[in-house]
Amino acid sequence: MPLNCGIVGLPNVGKSTIFNALTSAKAQAANYPFCTIDPNTGVVTVPDARLEKIAKLIVPKSLVPTTMEFIDIAGLVEGASKGEGLGNQFLGHIRSTDAILHVVRCFEDPEVVHVAGAVNPLHDIDIINTELLLADLDTVDKRYQKVEKLNKNSNADHKVKTEFSAVKKLKDALENGKPARAADLTDEEKTYARDLHLITAKPLMYVANVDEGHLTGHNPWVDAVEKRAAEENSQVVRICGAMEAEIAQLDPPERDEFLKEMGLEEPGLNRLIHSAYALLNLITYFTAGVQEVRAWTIVKGTKAPGAAGVIHSDFEKGFIKADCYHCDDLFKYGSEQAVKEKGLLRSEGKDYVVKDGDILFFKFNV
Repeated sequence: MPLNCGIVGLPNVGKSTIFNALTSAKAQAANYPFCTIDPNTGVVTVPDARLEKIAKLIVPKSLVPTTMEFIDIAGLVEGASKGEGLGNQFLGHIRSTDAILHVVRCFEDPEVVHVAGAVNPLHDIDIINTELLLADLDTVDKRYQKVEKLNKNSNADHKVKTEFSAVKKLKDALENGKPARAADLTDEEKTYARDLHLITAKPLMYVANVDEGHLTGHNPWVDAVEKRAAEENSQVVRICGAMEAEIAQLDPPERDEFLKEMGLEEPGLNRLIHSAYALLNLITYFTAGVQEVRAWTIVKGTKAPGAAGVIHSDFEKGFIKADCYHCDDLFKYGSEQAVKEKGLLRSEGKDYVVKDGDILFFKFNV
């Protein structure tokens, strides 16, 4: 299953509009709360100019980009952790994602009803964050009560003590209004924390949904979100959901002309996808030949056998070595043969950590 990002936020902040533009899916979008009843999942192509550059130098029969998943999760409201709105159903959907994109409304539009009556992004953030914290605190409290009893036993082993330490740190953080990701856990404690599947342990990025006039420059609402994000060590991406929805419907020539007129190099959705990709700690490597040039997604730090396993489990089981060079060397010297002649194509073993932009040829035996 590919890694995915859940798109969350209060009702009517632009989640489904952005999701529709991202995926060209038909998620229902309407001017009233809870128009998205079930989470919509879309698979999105990750824009990567390197893929087409490789294909121009190693002309293949097919070109296959890499992808990632986005999930549009219906709007939360205050009290969701206690079952308000569609409550725990939504929290369950968020819990199953790998990262969170929190869409925050930073535009005024009298025709689009705001669930709280007025645009106030920090208030919106506080509502969502509080509900997620409360949901996690309920999970941690239940586990704490069980592990605390075990830890009081004089015969408690190292595993019990370590788990109790992890759960206590998480409980302290959540009770002080901090997300689980802010708890100062050791590597060993993190293994126990992962078993709890806490929502606030997931990486988070704010998506500031602005109007066309505030894609750049000063916007007090965006400024406030950026300040809050800096305090939380989170990221912010500014995007105009309404404009991106229009761009997504254009044919490539029309889209390029529209972007040129707007003074933009690429759609804002590209920046959002790249930022989400980085948020999940993902990188891309390539395989390249006359049959196919293809991009593959791996987690940063993956070694060569693990990267091979993304293609097929047999590649990982029978891994022998990987012939490797970087796409930048291909771009610089113009052909694979020239890369070889420069001595830049090398053989790497099982301990090689794959780099973003590597072009790999796996050798295996099963």
